[in-house]
Amino acid sequence: MLSLRTLKTTLAAACCLGLIASASSLAAPTPEAGTLKMGVEPWLGYGQWHVATAHNLYKQQGLDNVEVINFAEDKDINAALASGQIDAANIATHTAMGMISAGLPVKVVLLLDRSQTADAMLVSKDVTSLKDLKGKQVAYEEGTTSDILLRSALAKAGLKYSDIKPVPMPASSAGSALIAKRVPVAVTYEPYLSVAMKGDPSLKMLYSGASDPGLISDVLVVRDDVIKNKPGQIAALIKTWDAAVAHYQANTPADRAIIAKAVGASVEDLNTAFDGVKYYTLAENKAVLGGEYSTTTFPHVLKAATEAGIISQPVTPAQVIDASFVNAQ
Repeated sequence: MLSLRTLKTTLAAACCLGLIASASSLAAPTPEAGTLKMGVEPWLGYGQWHVATAHNLYKQQGLDNVEVINFAEDKDINAALASGQIDAANIATHTAMGMISAGLPVKVVLLLDRSQTADAMLVSKDVTSLKDLKGKQVAYEEGTTSDILLRSALAKAGLKYSDIKPVPMPASSAGSALIAKRVPVAVTYEPYLSVAMKGDPSLKMLYSGASDPGLISDVLVVRDDVIKNKPGQIAALIKTWDAAVAHYQANTPADRAIIAKAVGASVEDLNTAFDGVKYYTLAENKAVLGGEYSTTTFPHVLKAATEAGIISQPVTPAQVIDASFVNAQ
């Protein structure tokens, strides 16, 4: 899972990047009939979809039936999207890049969140600096935001991946392995960070998304065939997200409780974690998606993902991002 920035842009910049779709796609048609299936994982950054469910916001935007399907790991949600079992998915920026690099026909249509301290490296008391990672076992989930964050930390310390002893495992297990002292270092994300620190108060957060601003962000990706055949549903889904963020901003304590329950934790355990996540509104997407996210964040994440072996072929912002939906609203 999973930190964020101040962002500005212009329509001209978006055009230069090839991110503006044809005029025919800029209209916001009525949502088409039929079910829209969307995948999520137990990550706070995707929490506004749960707020939308709780407050019936999908139907208010004309969506008759949205199925929010939970997945435990990145590989499972990726496989479901690739096979067409789901129409859309909430994934990390680098995951979207990897999918498109591998030839999966999807596009990023919305920037959801940026993780600041909600993705982090936890360490036992004998690890006091990034230099101490050398020779240590590190638990993390390969190909995820944890992988990207780990490599960022190693680079910051002047270390190579070969300097550590990787212990690949699901993000949900990494914190438990640290508490059980099977490893001295774990990289994971909320709610697993809070659970681990509650289980062992001696654990320290050594590195996080805030240590490398913009590295860890999440996006909504949609299959190309759904964009083509059901543009009204996608436009309504984006409006739903914006309505949920507005509701959350006006009713933060109550909506945090809804999100916490959805990800399997108590709101008391996650209040600090919530403070480490930035949610993007539609207005912010209009300013950022075709601007700083494309020109600055994109190349930075691409470099980290390439070094992690997640990207098989280089990709460009124009290949990955379809900003027409946010720009049309």
